[in-house]
Amino acid sequence: MRWHSRPMDIAVVDSVSSPPSVISATAVSKSWGSHSVFTDLTVEVPRGVTGLLGSNGSGKTTLLGMLLGLHHPDGGDLRILGEDPAHAGPELRQHIGYSPEHHDLPDDVAAQDLVRHIAQIHGLPRREATTRSSDALWLVGLGEERARPVGTMSTGQRQRVKLAQAIAHGPSIILLDEPTDGLDPVQRDDMLALIRRIGTEFEIDVLLSSHLLEEVERIADNVVIVADGTVRAAGPISELRSGRGGVIVQVADRSAELASALRSSGLEIDEQRDRILVGTTEAAEDLVDAIRDAVAAVQAPLRRLYPVEQSLEELFLTEVHDA
Repeated sequence: MRWHSRPMDIAVVDSVSSPPSVISATAVSKSWGSHSVFTDLTVEVPRGVTGLLGSNGSGKTTLLGMLLGLHHPDGGDLRILGEDPAHAGPELRQHIGYSPEHHDLPDDVAAQDLVRHIAQIHGLPRREATTRSSDALWLVGLGEERARPVGTMSTGQRQRVKLAQAIAHGPSIILLDEPTDGLDPVQRDDMLALIRRIGTEFEIDVLLSSHLLEEVERIADNVVIVADGTVRAAGPISELRSGRGGVIVQVADRSAELASALRSSGLEIDEQRDRILVGTTEAAEDLVDAIRDAVAAVQAPLRRLYPVEQSLEELFLTEVHDA
């Protein structure tokens, strides 16, 4: 096992392999009794910081549990770091960190002892686990509070303790379940900045489950939206936002003729003073080709052609509503 040294002595272990995606799911199904959570979960999650979005009851926590090997899919294939978590042993779990949503931490245990214990469970020798726990608590801003019992800490401090125990053993990926739950706006900003730093400076991949879309939009590179037992949208946030909102066309003349030509092509348009909004359910490149053909047909002098960007909230509501 090889380790790479990082600032603050937080080291990241080499992953078991170098899969093209850190998480891969193909036709995964999962039910609890008669309640079906996933019917056909298929997605590839790349490296970086990824937001996992879905309504309450959509299965976000169930997916995290399956990735941790705590419960198994009923069907399909699920991989994390190229391995099947349902059958992989401790060697895979050494590469995964987890911060649960609940705050049920042992009240009478000091933060440094709790973090050290979790690091030892992940396979670190006691001496190294002690050093790593201290480093991790300093990194999350609790260095001077590390000897305090967890039960005397605020909700914000407990969230930081959970983050410290998720990273202390130097994982390749961390799974965070609602890491800003219970935090005030200032604490939330600090936590988000810290998670982003972990994902960029320390190069630890992050899967962040959250119901707060603005949080994900601020710090994530990619997003996975789950609804109705499937993945409704997945990919880089920048591409999803620009690829679903349509295109704005501005011409110097013949706007009415262009609008008529676009309608004749079967496109939905909205004329807005000096510009035309062309909506779409097509691929972006197909839409641009159709607009190009219409502009050429009416010989309209084109000024600007640019995509409309949806907010992540608009994208989420569209996908969940359509589900």
